[in-house]
Amino acid sequence: MMKHARWLAATAIAGLVVGYFFWDASENPATAASTQPLAQAPTAGALTPASDASAPPAPPSSRHQEQRNLWQARYNRAAQTFNSYRDATRYPPTSRPLSEHADQELPFSPILDDRVLLTGPGKVAKGVRLRTSQERVFLSGEESVEFRLQALDDNGAALPMTIRRSTAFNIAETKVGTSLIQSEVPFSDDGAGVDTKANDGIYVARLVPFTQGFAAYSGTIRLATQVNVNGEDGEVSFDVVYTAGVPATWLGVREALENGSLNFYLKAQVLTAGRYVVSARVYDAKGRAFALLQYNEEVAAGAREFKLQLFGALVRDLNPVFPLRLADVEGFLLKPDVFPDRAMMARIKGTAHTTAIYKLDQFSSAEWTSEERTRYLNEYRSDMEKASDALNALQ
Repeated sequence: MMKHARWLAATAIAGLVVGYFFWDASENPATAASTQPLAQAPTAGALTPASDASAPPAPPSSRHQEQRNLWQARYNRAAQTFNSYRDATRYPPTSRPLSEHADQELPFSPILDDRVLLTGPGKVAKGVRLRTSQERVFLSGEESVEFRLQALDDNGAALPMTIRRSTAFNIAETKVGTSLIQSEVPFSDDGAGVDTKANDGIYVARLVPFTQGFAAYSGTIRLATQVNVNGEDGEVSFDVVYTAGVPATWLGVREALENGSLNFYLKAQVLTAGRYVVSARVYDAKGRAFALLQYNEEVAAGAREFKLQLFGALVRDLNPVFPLRLADVEGFLLKPDVFPDRAMMARIKGTAHTTAIYKLDQFSSAEWTSEERTRYLNEYRSDMEKASDALNALQ
C-alpha cells in the first residue's frame, strides 16, 4: 500500500545523485587536461636546474587543485549517499526499530484536545476552555468509543458544567439523499455506568453504534453536545468513522524461527477478501518497546495467516531480553476509492503473544536484500567509483 517515507527519500536522493554526475565535458579531468596550455620551453642560455629525485614535487597548478577539490567533494557526497541508504535499508520496511516511528508506540492512547467554547458563529466564551478526550476515530461491528468532557478556566481549575443534550447522528458524505439516524448518548458524572468517579467534573459518555441505530450504516457519525458553562451556552462535537460489520476475526498467534528471523503468524478468519494492513509492537522482557512490525498484502477469504516478521539483524543489533511480547495489534481491510476507506478488525490491546526464549546467535546478522535495494546500492557504488577513479587520475 503505502511506501515508507524513508524509501521515498532514498529515491529522491538517487535522482539527485545520478543527475549530479551528468557534468559538463569541461569538468571531465581527461578533457580538462587536454585543454591546458602547453608549458613554455626554456629560452636559450637559461639555466636549467639539475634533476633531484629527493626534491619535493612542484605544487599543483591552481586548475589542477580545483579539479581535485571538485572530485573530492563529489566522492564525499556519493559515499555519504551510499552509506546512508545502506544503513537505512539494513532491515526490511515491514520490520523496523520502533524509535523510527515514535508516533506509533502507543496506538490506542486517547485523542486529547483543548478547545474553546463556541457560543455562536465566531463567538467564543471568555475564560472557558473545554478539555476533551476521544478513545478512537475508526470503529466497526460491535465496537464502541468513549468520550470525556471537562470545563476549565484559564488557570486550569475545573468549572461547573451542565450538559443539556448530547445526540449522535449520521453525516451524509454525498449529495444522494440519506436517511437521518439519531440517538441520544448521555454524558454522566455520577460514578455509575461508564463514569468511574463521581462529581470530579469529568463527564463521560460511550457510543455503541451497533446498538444505537447505526448497525447498517457506514460513514461518519457526529456526537453533538450542548453544554452550559458559567451561564454561557455552547456546543462541542466529536466525529467517528464507523463501518457496519467486520472484515475478518482473529483466531490466535503462532511463532516460528525461520531463516534467522522470528516470524509471528496471526491466524484469522477472513470474511471479506482484499488488501489487509496490520501492525504490531514488540516488547522485550524488560518492557522496552523496540520494534514495529507491519503487514500489507492481498488476502483471500477463508482461514488465513498474516505473517509479521521480526528481522534477524534487527534482533542482533538491538539485543532485546527474551521472552518477547507481541502487543497492541491493529488491522483493517483497505477499501480504496470509497468512504470509509477501511473496515477495522478488532484491535488487540496489550499482549497478543509471548515468545519462547532464544539465544542471540540463533538470529541472522545478514542485511535485508531486494531487487530495488541492490539496484540502488550498485548505482551509488558506481558513483563512488567514478569519483575515486577521477581522483586517482589527478594524483
